[in-house]
Amino acid sequence: MRLEVFQSLWAMELRRPDGVERPVEESFAMVAEAGYAGMAIDMGIFDDDAMRRTRPLFARHGLGCLINAFPKSIEDLRPVLRMARDFDARFVNVIGQVMPLTVAGMIPVIRAWIAMAEDEGVAIQFETHRNCITNDLFATLQLIDAVPEMRLCADLSHYLLDREFWYPISAENHGLIRRILERSDSFQGRVASREQIQVQISFPQHAKWFDLFAGWWEDGFRLWRARVRSDATLLFLCELGPNEYAITGPDGYELSDRWDEALMIRRRVEAIWARLEAETQK
Repeated sequence: MRLEVFQSLWAMELRRPDGVERPVEESFAMVAEAGYAGMAIDMGIFDDDAMRRTRPLFARHGLGCLINAFPKSIEDLRPVLRMARDFDARFVNVIGQVMPLTVAGMIPVIRAWIAMAEDEGVAIQFETHRNCITNDLFATLQLIDAVPEMRLCADLSHYLLDREFWYPISAENHGLIRRILERSDSFQGRVASREQIQVQISFPQHAKWFDLFAGWWEDGFRLWRARVRSDATLLFLCELGPNEYAITGPDGYELSDRWDEALMIRRRVEAIWARLEAETQK
């Protein structure tokens, strides 16, 4: 088993008030030089042409590819799946914009996307994310019970915020998150509080939330390791978003350095993985 830590191209955006922006190729170079295994591309931000222009950068910098898709219809997913084949993407992470109001209505949508992915020969996962088909924790728990073949990418920041979990987290709510972890085949690195989607983990007042998420990631890694083959690879995506995910001061500039904080998350995740590896050697 091994761990691959990716960075998000969206998370490399600066969105500064002075308009200074980092070129895409510079972002790829930074990520490769920092030792990340790959880069994730968000199709909600990049159109097809912009996405295709990044293709040579993956090869040039020796980075793996992950694609985040935001299909607004069932058929919208198909061209993304075909692009994923061209990019040799690890998988397509689906943030589905088809959002029936009932779980009964969601089931055929999920099954149609799963069938499409199988037809195209591309692996998919469904991200736990607000403003998409997995928006609500309770509905998603019912959905994964109804569709046993549905696999998740766990971005737990959305559910902590959506449900406004009190701290310390109750045993009941830990149990609900564990059910998500049991179905999660990859993980995303963002730390939330009960009222903010992304807190600055370098600030001491947010240490308790960072510890909470690190504990959930460790639980998720353990569950994953217990059910996969010995040659499997776990993907963890650092995804600290720019403004308005990142909190800014009155001058419009961010209050912390997201690049440094992503590296903090990566180091903590790698330490968790190393500890789990050491346990298996005893």
